[in-house]
Amino acid sequence: MNDHALSSDFLDALQRESFNYFVHESNARNGLIADKTQAGSPASIAAVGFALASYPVGVDRGFMTRADAIARTLSTLRFFHFSVQSADADATGYKGFYYHFLDMKSGRRVWKCELSTIDSSILIVGMLTAAAYFSGEDEDEREIRELAEALYLRADWNWALNGGVAVTHGWKPERGFLRFRWQGYCEAMILYLLGLGSPTHPLPRESWARWTSTYDWRTLYDHELLYAGPLFIHQFSHIWIDFRGIQDDYMRGRQTDYFENSRRATYVQQQYAIANPARYEGYGENSWGLTASDGPGPRSYMIRGKKRRFFGYKARGAPFGPDDGSIAPWAVAASLPFAPEIVEPTLAHFETLKLRENNGYGFKTTFNATMAFRRGPSPIWISPFHFGINQGPILLMLENYRTGLIWNLSRQCRYLVAGLRRAGFLGGWLGVENSAGAE
Repeated sequence: MNDHALSSDFLDALQRESFNYFVHESNARNGLIADKTQAGSPASIAAVGFALASYPVGVDRGFMTRADAIARTLSTLRFFHFSVQSADADATGYKGFYYHFLDMKSGRRVWKCELSTIDSSILIVGMLTAAAYFSGEDEDEREIRELAEALYLRADWNWALNGGVAVTHGWKPERGFLRFRWQGYCEAMILYLLGLGSPTHPLPRESWARWTSTYDWRTLYDHELLYAGPLFIHQFSHIWIDFRGIQDDYMRGRQTDYFENSRRATYVQQQYAIANPARYEGYGENSWGLTASDGPGPRSYMIRGKKRRFFGYKARGAPFGPDDGSIAPWAVAASLPFAPEIVEPTLAHFETLKLRENNGYGFKTTFNATMAFRRGPSPIWISPFHFGINQGPILLMLENYRTGLIWNLSRQCRYLVAGLRRAGFLGGWLGVENSAGAE
């Protein structure tokens, strides 16, 4: 441990505050969770997935009773089970997938958004987490398992291929499939594993090989790693899968694993902040963390004689950008399992900035010290909002660091295990057996 080792009280408080988002930014009747704290925000289906995975943590930590968690989980699963699945423009979903954003009350599509394959995957893996946790034999817990399984089994992953091998980003009733596919290392690892493990509409084995063939291996700040700029890419799938010691063909060829890769990516972020090539304020050894997050833009200002461009919500990354001086504490917290020796002192530094002060949901999404100099030295700019897809990773990755709860639940999910095996993963907790004949 380092000199900045975080206390149990701090971790307890940060987890409780992060969990509170899913309690208060929700519709108890249908289980939908608001995308963010801005008034009038629709539901994010990914935020719902994080909520479903968070309720077991809430129960184990004493933040919520088991009865309350069961009631919320059932409300959510029943809503999605009976929601409108059709090609209509105002449905909730289609082919077992769901629209990215839904109306908080009606649960129907809003903003002409896409039917999102990745957000649906986060929703579905949250459902499967609930099914693994609620293993009792009473009627309600059995119903949770039955509904979660039924909802997973109806997702038509082959349809989402649209005749190709790599999964499409999504679909819109107005114009059909989006033109982009999930290629290059990204958060879609959990999507492919769910699709490969499906006994009803499985992805072909070639989907994983096609995906890994588009990877980008680099050397950055003396670290060799599978590159992706934003931290969330190195975290989201790891929330559910413990990749320590298990390898697919790609990682066997590199003599490493995806967990170690995320550790290296975390160090790259720190080294980028130390180098600080664009000379942003507030960057340093204990102040780093670029990911998809809120920001003070979109706008540009002259600051200290230099024109600075600021973004709104955007996927920021290191070391190739985009970057506008906005640091996301939540993304640092979600890296705790990978590199506690650099995460702990960074979170301790964030505490000195009072980023949780008077915030019932813990760390605000983003802060920007450079923006504060627009009118001369002043308090740092802090995002006014919290986002559900930020709160979940904090709570869940802190729990994995402390007890391994979510990782252990996922090991009990035969569909995720089947997906890992069909993707060619061996070793570690998976052992050496590989169901090569399963198609």
